[in-house]
Amino acid sequence: MELIPPKLKAGDEVKIIAPSESIRLPFITEDIKREATKNLETLGLKVSFGNHINEYNEFRSATVEHRVEDLHEAFSDKNVKAILTVIGGFNSNELLTQINYDLIKQNPKILCGYSDITALQHAIYAKTGLVTYSGPHYFTFGVNQNTNYTESYFRKCLFEDKPFKVTPAEDVSEWSGSESRYLSYKNSGPWAIRTGKAKGKIIGANLCTLNLLQGTQFMPKIKNSILFIEDDDMTNTDAFARDLQSLFHLPGADTVRGLVLGRLQEGSKISRDLLSKILSTVVKKDIPILANADFGHTYPLITFPIGGKASLAVETDKTELKIIKH
Repeated sequence: MELIPPKLKAGDEVKIIAPSESIRLPFITEDIKREATKNLETLGLKVSFGNHINEYNEFRSATVEHRVEDLHEAFSDKNVKAILTVIGGFNSNELLTQINYDLIKQNPKILCGYSDITALQHAIYAKTGLVTYSGPHYFTFGVNQNTNYTESYFRKCLFEDKPFKVTPAEDVSEWSGSESRYLSYKNSGPWAIRTGKAKGKIIGANLCTLNLLQGTQFMPKIKNSILFIEDDDMTNTDAFARDLQSLFHLPGADTVRGLVLGRLQEGSKISRDLLSKILSTVVKKDIPILANADFGHTYPLITFPIGGKASLAVETDKTELKIIKH
């Protein structure tokens, strides 16, 4: 049974921890940190920081022990009402066997982040039933890219308890590593890949990270789910197709009720046409499929509940994605 943590309210404390990469990454500047803290405070939140988020080793992280210590401390602290990750990376799955899941279950609270944090979020959901949240990092609040949209859905999901529809953002931004700048372009809106209607439990976020959990005690069941899937510009047509196929080989894949794909970065070179061909090969069951939704490694992004529930209606000329339990 899902365990939904209490919602946030003005005056609540949010603790920033770094279960993946450190806040000392060179591109997380003092200006970004000041902006992130200011934007969270504008939401009415009190911001505090884990003890070890500044540690930085050859893997750009604190030690496993110190990252777990910060996670445990944040869940144990009665004053902390939500936990926000600094940023993603590559190694939050190192923590999974060291976590005290009973402590987390006894102290349910919001955990929000995305990308590499997908492994941590799904492990917690699988082991405790606690709904976690794919949404902005602390870093996201500081980069000043389409902030109003991101903050709006952060509030809808984490402060309010009523269902909400997801409407597309007008503009999109993403980081161009080759050009060392943010690229901005008009949002083409959601893509209706396959029509139909569905309701189900939400599982998924970053595809390649989620697949790290396959075959382990930390992988939640995908039975009767609506899968929310995204990946970054390190993927390409072949890798994305292979990773998605692996997910659809899992037990329960034949019961998946719908698929929502987050926006793929331009660097992935996966066009709408290529994506449609991948999906026609991988997803044999006749389920609704919506693509180019506002989550993933572009800005802005929605916040959605892993383990919560969604409804999806896809028609040729109209789509509706609604978060109905969060």
